[in-house]
Amino acid sequence: MSSNTPVSLLFTPIQLGSLTARNRVVVSPMCQYSSNDGGPTDWHLVHLGQFAMGGAGIVFCEETAVEARGRKSYHCAGIYKDAHVPGYRRINDFLRSHGAIPAIQIGHGGRKGSGCSPWEGYRALTAEDAREGHPPWQTVSASAIPAGDKAPTPHALTLDEIREVVASWREAALRAAEAGYDIIEVHAAHGYLLHQFLSPLTNRRDDAYGGDLEGRMRLVLEIVEVVRGAWPAGKPVFMRMSAVDGSNGLWTMDDTVVLARAAKARGVEVVTTSSGGITGPGTAAPVPRVPGYHVTYAERVRKEVEVMTIAVGLITEPRHAEEILQKGQADMIALAREMLWNPHWPAHAARELQVPDYLDLLPLSYAWWLKRREDIRRVTEAEVGRTVGGKQA
Repeated sequence: MSSNTPVSLLFTPIQLGSLTARNRVVVSPMCQYSSNDGGPTDWHLVHLGQFAMGGAGIVFCEETAVEARGRKSYHCAGIYKDAHVPGYRRINDFLRSHGAIPAIQIGHGGRKGSGCSPWEGYRALTAEDAREGHPPWQTVSASAIPAGDKAPTPHALTLDEIREVVASWREAALRAAEAGYDIIEVHAAHGYLLHQFLSPLTNRRDDAYGGDLEGRMRLVLEIVEVVRGAWPAGKPVFMRMSAVDGSNGLWTMDDTVVLARAAKARGVEVVTTSSGGITGPGTAAPVPRVPGYHVTYAERVRKEVEVMTIAVGLITEPRHAEEILQKGQADMIALAREMLWNPHWPAHAARELQVPDYLDLLPLSYAWWLKRREDIRRVTEAEVGRTVGGKQA
């Protein structure tokens, strides 16, 4: 890299509490519907391991339910039993050994539970599923409002039940720490339980957990407090929120700023701003899905709340990711499906951004051979150039 080449922010380490991420590439949580009774399988080891080997700085496992009924389907991940811990620890040890920080996003599906995978249309479980060993279960939410015409009606949580849910988040955080995660993220987006409490579309309560913005935020902030209290000091707590509800939504960007500020006061250090999901699929967005369609949300929260943010949403080009960071619109860049297509995206991006020794992002047993190939290629090209030059002379 010449002295005139600007230093890449994307590949500049970032301090997060007592942790240092080797770069600012974050692998977003991606549900795999491949868990066994909530626990991880070999699929997760290979799926997540490839991202660490590809050079990412932070690797999130998928959204992980804090209780069994908090899963979206029987095949979704959970961390509600001690038996889940060893499997996650095995994966996290592997991620860390290849230079990535292991992270977990914990959540609760609420009324979006008792269903099937997206390739089955997210349909609700039926009596036929019950005959095959997967009976429907009673879903819960802020209010007894179903997610759609064909969705089951959830049970509105009582005050005692809310206390039990809060306790389940604390227990999940303790298990996540025992499993070796270094970052934990509270999932309050995409139409799941916490978002259901936040949005006036789904929260019609008239008690302390409903009504005005303060009441609708109460559960989320109580959960942030118990997670922060259970999480090791020095290790960061993240939070993901839908900056806006979605089509015909009532949760606004102004509300998001208020929530982010309150979450920061309770110990959240990084905010990921997504959007949508209160109606339709979990990632349904109210704005056109163009590259970087969530960046303006991250920028506003970063500037007004003075908290670190992660930009996410069809950011697939290295120079686009770098530009977002250089403009101060976010502190980190999250990729999801692009990483499925190219798990070595970080190394390829580093090469495009002229980062020296970009191959060192890969495991030594990869990097050594690839460096040797490059050396051979350079020698060959030089020899061809001399030969051509001699003939021309």
